[in-house]
Amino acid sequence: MKQRAFRVAALLLLFAATTALAQPPGFGGPGGFGPPGGEQRKILKEHDKNGDGWLNAAERKVAREAMKNDGGGRRGPGGGFGPPGGFGRGGETPKPGPKVHPADATHFATATLYDPTVLRTIFIEFENADWEKELEDFHGTDVDVPAKVVVDGKTFHNVGIHFRGMSSYMMVRAGSKRSMNLTVDMVDAKQRIHGAKTLNLLNNHEDATAMSTVIYSHIARQYIPAPKANFAKVVINGESWGIYTNVQQFNKDFAKENFQNDKGARWKVRGNPGGAAGLEYLGENVADYKRRYEIKSKDDAKSWKALIQLCKTLNETPADKLEDALKPMLDVEGLLWFLALDVVLINNDGFWVRASDYSMYLDEKGKFHFIPHDMNEAFHVGMGPGMGGGRGGMPKPGELFPIFLQDVLQLTDAQKTELAKIQKETDTQLESLLTDEQKKQWKEMRNNTGRPPGGGFGPPGGGGMELDPLIGLTDVRKPLRSKILAVPSLKAKYLADVKTIAEKSLDWNNLGPIVALHRKVIEAELKIDTRKLEPFEAFARTTADAPEPSKGREMSLRSFAEQRRKYLLNYAEKPRP
Repeated sequence: MKQRAFRVAALLLLFAATTALAQPPGFGGPGGFGPPGGEQRKILKEHDKNGDGWLNAAERKVAREAMKNDGGGRRGPGGGFGPPGGFGRGGETPKPGPKVHPADATHFATATLYDPTVLRTIFIEFENADWEKELEDFHGTDVDVPAKVVVDGKTFHNVGIHFRGMSSYMMVRAGSKRSMNLTVDMVDAKQRIHGAKTLNLLNNHEDATAMSTVIYSHIARQYIPAPKANFAKVVINGESWGIYTNVQQFNKDFAKENFQNDKGARWKVRGNPGGAAGLEYLGENVADYKRRYEIKSKDDAKSWKALIQLCKTLNETPADKLEDALKPMLDVEGLLWFLALDVVLINNDGFWVRASDYSMYLDEKGKFHFIPHDMNEAFHVGMGPGMGGGRGGMPKPGELFPIFLQDVLQLTDAQKTELAKIQKETDTQLESLLTDEQKKQWKEMRNNTGRPPGGGFGPPGGGGMELDPLIGLTDVRKPLRSKILAVPSLKAKYLADVKTIAEKSLDWNNLGPIVALHRKVIEAELKIDTRKLEPFEAFARTTADAPEPSKGREMSLRSFAEQRRKYLLNYAEKPRP
């Protein structure tokens, strides 16, 4: 039984790594491993017997039993992927938190939802005592679990909730803090919490500072539209689950607030360590783009035509004519700031390394805008994407997953032998699904230590604080960077933006008070948080006023700001072959 469980866990982890890497071909469809791009498993309609658009307790019970009988479809075990201890760094063994009653909470009825100076308490009450297992069971599906939510003394009924995230879900054990999405208007279309119909409560996975998202948002919003973010305390069924980051949803409300109109088209690019959404031109077949870019607004042919035209123009226009060609269809100035922020702040989930985890908005005038999405992996040393990071990126040939995962799992020689066997079997299965061109691409990526052609997976030599702002100039899989920065005038503007961000936003005289403000808001609660993913000592060290020495990947915000700023302000472009 143990051997079978190990084999299943190994296959799931391999799938998580390799399907992300090879997402361009797509492994959905008949005989595949699930829909391309990590799409939801659609089961709501099948079990919504009364046709009201959501599942009540009786309907969810039937749905859970059905999924149990069919093995959960393409999804892994309800407890997430990985061993009982999870794969997250540090942290504490989860245990029940303090009991909290709504009457004990301070109300902030007049403060905005993303006010950085307040710590609002969000009370969530599920119908079922096994609510966590129920959310696990429905993870990856289109079913939300309804709950009563109380905020600032006001009660909101039938708010839909699901666990969200990829690595921040898979790498976190049951009982620890996992990210949640709250659909406030699931049943009542007019229901809002402080004007918002969606809340995103993030668990700050892999972020000892707990501040990466809120600080990135604060800095980015000085230059381009970006989601707002602050902190919230979450109480579930009367028990404190501690501090979460509260991040604004990229939706019509965001568009109207930032672009004065919500009629445009919106796309979300899901997290993908393979870096498949760099705006390559794939021809005129819309289906090829839908595998990479998930449209969140109306699925309109005109919107897709505009995206395809942008990709074609970007990829096929000579460098000396590209700037003029792009001006009617792209907010070029905004894009340069987007790219500069990505690298200056070393967003390890960012476009520069993964070509994913970002949003696009096509405004009513026909111009594209690029917006940060996943911001919780910034402000520490540069690394490769997703699983593997600075220790070699994705698997090498003959290696099931990167050495660092084998270290975490503490595999025996027998288990490594079994993994090699699974690797061979899985490679054979994958190749049977691919076209000849896709097989060629897959082998090329695997034989290059997981790096796409052009060096797309991370900085040569690991990068560190000296991550070159001109990294990836030859990366053909990310033309949104490589083609844009091949234009001398745009490269000059980009480098000027890099230095502006470094000079102003990484100046500790400016950034230090912001860090201190957020530290003051969450410090006391974080200290008693029994579900946090990182030890409090790491938080104290990485958010301290004084610069602290690095500890592995863990780096204090002040040390990052000062070292990164010094390097970038003294940066001079080196001659390139």
